[in-house]
Amino acid sequence: MRVAEAIGQELARQGLDQVFGVVGSGNFYVTNALVGAGARFVATRHEAGAATMADAYARTTQRVAAVTVHQGCGLTNALTGLTEAAKSRTPLLVLAADTAGWNVLSNFNVDQPAVLRGLGIESETITSAGTAVQEAVRAFRRAAVDHRTVVLNLPLDIQEAEVPDDAAAPLPLPVLETPVAGARSVEQLADLLRSAERPVLIAGRGARLSGARDALAELGELSGALLATSGVARGLFAGHEWSIDVSGGFASPLAAELISSADLVVGWGASLNVWTLRAGQLVGPDATVVQIDEDPAAIGRHVAVDHGIVGDVRATAEAAAESLRARPRTAAPWRSPELQERIRTRLRWRDEPYEDTSTDALIDPRTLTIALDDILPKERVVAPDGGNFNGYPAMFLEVPDERGFCLTLAFQSIGLGLSTAIGAGLASPGRIAVAGVGDGGFMMSHVELDTAVRLELPLAVIVYNDHAYSAETHHFGPEGHPLDIVQFPETDIASIARGYGCDAVTVRTPEDLKAVQDWVAGPRRRPIVIDARITDFASWMIAHSFATESQAEDADTAG
Repeated sequence: MRVAEAIGQELARQGLDQVFGVVGSGNFYVTNALVGAGARFVATRHEAGAATMADAYARTTQRVAAVTVHQGCGLTNALTGLTEAAKSRTPLLVLAADTAGWNVLSNFNVDQPAVLRGLGIESETITSAGTAVQEAVRAFRRAAVDHRTVVLNLPLDIQEAEVPDDAAAPLPLPVLETPVAGARSVEQLADLLRSAERPVLIAGRGARLSGARDALAELGELSGALLATSGVARGLFAGHEWSIDVSGGFASPLAAELISSADLVVGWGASLNVWTLRAGQLVGPDATVVQIDEDPAAIGRHVAVDHGIVGDVRATAEAAAESLRARPRTAAPWRSPELQERIRTRLRWRDEPYEDTSTDALIDPRTLTIALDDILPKERVVAPDGGNFNGYPAMFLEVPDERGFCLTLAFQSIGLGLSTAIGAGLASPGRIAVAGVGDGGFMMSHVELDTAVRLELPLAVIVYNDHAYSAETHHFGPEGHPLDIVQFPETDIASIARGYGCDAVTVRTPEDLKAVQDWVAGPRRRPIVIDARITDFASWMIAHSFATESQAEDADTAG
C-alpha cells in the first residue's frame, strides 16, 4: 500500500470524518483514501473557501475537521483561512502535499514549513515511509488534544512510496487529565463572589469548549451575577433571564452600562482582549478582575488581572458553586425585579430607538435586519463577515444557542463570512445558515455559492450592499481624503447569484422581502441571496473598532 493511502485510511479510522478541499495531483491519493474509508469530502471552488468551511465546521462541532490541498499554490491559496483558524485555536488538520525534498527546481516548490512558521501555524512533515502513518496520527492528535491548527506536509516522494512491513504503528492516545484549580484559589474566588455587589461573569471560547454553560448559570444563581459572553461565545446563555448577551464591541448600550458598573468581572476561558473589554473601557476603576483559563499563558495577556486561576472552566465553576452552597453570600444581590425588566425590554440592539434612514430606493440596514430576524427561522446559525455593517447581522439576528453563532474574525479579514456560513451550516443539520456579508466580502468569495448549490444547503446570504468598502469611506472620508479608490460601480449581485443557481432578490424596501418569506415557506433546497441596497452611514460598530484599534496600537507603543 502507498503511504498516501495508508495515511488516509488510518486518519479515517482515528475518527477524521469531514474533509474540505480542492484536489490536485499532489493530494489526490490521500483524499481518495479518506473518502474510501468513510470520510465525507466537500469539494470547494477555492482553497480559501475550503479552509474557512473546515474552520467553521470544527468550531461548531468541536471536533477535528480536515483541509486537503495541493503542494505550493494550493497551500498558499488557503493561508488566510488557516491563519484565522490558528489564531482561533481551531482543531484543524491540514493535509498539504509538498514537493519532494530533492526537487527544488519544481514550480510548486516553496519552503512550506517556513511559510507556516511565519504565520504562527503549527506544522509537521512526514519523514519516511516507515514512520509516515505514525507521524500523521501524531499531527491529528495534536490538533484534537491541543486544539490547534496543524499542517501535515506530505512530500510527494514519501507519499508514493510503499509502506514497509515493519512500519511504525501509531502510538496509543495518551490519557489526559483536566487541569484542576487549587482549593485555595477556588475559595478566594468564592469569597469575591460572596462579597461582590455587582458581579459579572464573562464566558469565552474556553467556557464553551469545556461545556460550562450550566455550571456558570448555576454559579450566577448562587452569586447573583449577570451572565455575558465574548463575541465568539455568543449564544451560550441564550434565553437565560439574566443574560446580558455579548460584552465588548458588540455590547448594547445597556449591556455596556452594566458591565462597566460591575465591581467584580470574572472571565471564564475568555481572553479579555481589546474587543471583549473595549480596550479596558468596560472595566470600572474600582472593579476586581479575575481570569480563569486552563492555559497559564492566557492569564493577564491582554488585561491586568487581580487574580488568575489556572484550571478547567467547568470544574472551577462547579467547585466555586459548591463553596457558595456551603457558605452562601451575604451581600445584597444585584439581581432585582427592576433590573430584570430593564434587561427584558432594553437589552437587545433592536430595542434601541433609531431614526430610520430608509428611502424609496434604499433600506436602512437596521430596518432590514430586524425584518429578517422576524422572517428567518429561529433555528439558525449566523456567520457575520467584517465591515461597517458587521454589527447588524452579529447582534440584530438572534441565535438559539452557542452553536448558532460562528465568528471568523480573529485575523480581521473580510471575505470569510460566506464560507463560514457554509461550514457551520453543514455542521448544523436542521438549521438554516445565515451569512451577513458586505458587497466587498461577497465579491471576494461568491465562487463558493456554487458549493452551497451543489450541497442543496438551506443558506440565506444577506449582502449589505452600498457599492463600497464602507469601513474605509467612514474612516478616511471625514479627514477629507478622496474615496474613489474604495468605491465601485453598481453591481447586480442578485443576477450573479442566479447565475450560480441560487434564488435571489434585490431589496430596496421592506415590501421586497416578500421573496424571502416565500423562500422560507418553500423547501429551501437552494440558497437565497438578498442583495440589500442599504443607506450609508457609520455604524456604532465601526466607530468603536477604529477607537479600539487606535488604543491597542497606543498600548503596544507604550508597552
